[in-house]
Amino acid sequence: MKTFLELMKERYSVRSFKTQPIPEEKLAYVLEAGRIAPTACNNQPQRIKVITDAADLAKVDKCTPCRFNAPVVLLVCYDKTVCWQRSFDGASSGPVDASIVTTHMMLAAQEAELGSCWVMYFDPAKIVKLLALPENLVPVSILPIGYPADDAVPADLHNQRAALEEILF
Repeated sequence: MKTFLELMKERYSVRSFKTQPIPEEKLAYVLEAGRIAPTACNNQPQRIKVITDAADLAKVDKCTPCRFNAPVVLLVCYDKTVCWQRSFDGASSGPVDASIVTTHMMLAAQEAELGSCWVMYFDPAKIVKLLALPENLVPVSILPIGYPADDAVPADLHNQRAALEEILF
């Protein structure tokens, strides 16, 4: 069994997917990782739209060029009526909570031998409109998942990391 660090080091942003469907048990595993992810005060504001229908995938394609032919897209949102608010400045936990959820699902996909790519490059107003999201939901990330295509490789800069001494202060 791989260590957590090995799993994280092997994971890369997949930008080319096979159209092969994902077995329900693997998708359920990824979604469970999102369900149990920690959120501020355990308010659990995450709302995840599972997109597999061809018509809805085409709508996603109108909002971003970054679906990469994945057969499943998880649209990670937060419910702004459920988020914890920081008392000092009123900041909402929603974007952080949704980011934690996305990270958990991304790593669970890797463990399930699926690829993923965290996508923030999308038009949020357009995706809200095209997918008819309720006004209380705020989209944060798109997570295309599926089996990496045979030609999928990490981006050139994937393995370039700053030394620990450079990031600590």
